[in-house]
Amino acid sequence: MKSQLTELAGIGRGLGHWLRANPLQALLMAALLGLVTYFFGFLPLYANHSQAIWNWAWMRFLPQYNQEHSKLIPVIVAFLVWYHRDDLRAAPKRGSNAGLIFIAIGICCYVVGARALQARVAILGFPFLAFGSVLFLWGRQVARILLFPIALLLFMIPLGAIEQMTFRLQFLIVGAVKFLSHLFGIAIITVGTSIRPVSGNWGFDIAEGCSGIRSLIAMVMLTAIYVHIFEKTMWKKIAILVFSIVFAIIGNAGRIFTIIVLARLGFPNFAGGIYHDWSTYLLSFPIALVSMLGFAKLLNILFPGSRAKGGEEGHAH
Repeated sequence: MKSQLTELAGIGRGLGHWLRANPLQALLMAALLGLVTYFFGFLPLYANHSQAIWNWAWMRFLPQYNQEHSKLIPVIVAFLVWYHRDDLRAAPKRGSNAGLIFIAIGICCYVVGARALQARVAILGFPFLAFGSVLFLWGRQVARILLFPIALLLFMIPLGAIEQMTFRLQFLIVGAVKFLSHLFGIAIITVGTSIRPVSGNWGFDIAEGCSGIRSLIAMVMLTAIYVHIFEKTMWKKIAILVFSIVFAIIGNAGRIFTIIVLARLGFPNFAGGIYHDWSTYLLSFPIALVSMLGFAKLLNILFPGSRAKGGEEGHAH
């Protein structure tokens, strides 16, 4: 605890020294923060001019929109900035006018979103504003270090009607559950996205939310964070990230299959009720995470020599 307080005090002294040594940059940073806070946090543009952008977005980080994990994004970004604190401290800090290009893109997104009343377009501009500000104030090295944490802010854009595009994912889940059921001797009939037993009075429909879109998006996000921290080689990062979609499907198919098993054992109300509501967190995510970790481990066994483990081999950017 004492060492942490000492480190925080050191960060505070370093910040104070930077503010005194760079008064113009400090003034620009304060102005940018003030403007972004006002336009994104206080200016009511949406919901009949009753909600600012972040308030509008926060109201959509709810289970019914399958995006409650977005509430964790600011915490994760703050952690990643802290994780790279040594790199940030050591990086040369020479502002670049190239940052103005990204700031201009962010402003354009905001203006278009405000004029068209499309809050998602305005939120899309926020990462551009953040990256452009960092690049303009502190330069390319600092911007490179913070590129990934800033890019994670894209996961805060409410996806809205994306569920309407998940019907193929629904059929994929139904097919996987049907295969597993036949493999374990459970006789079921599937019609479209409905699952019914050959004999029995229970049945389930794989709705849009049950297609796994929540776990898919969250799994892509978690996998991106994992490879950013632990994987050093770019092709491995890309391979694991691409397969994150498969991991999410495996986890959700396993979850739906256990619901079928419980119903077959005589607990259809429990399976379609409490268990259905909590099994995403208790089973789907664990299965997907284990699949991801197992795939990453296998990849590094087959192709060793390029894995970064925490701070032992340096941070992976």
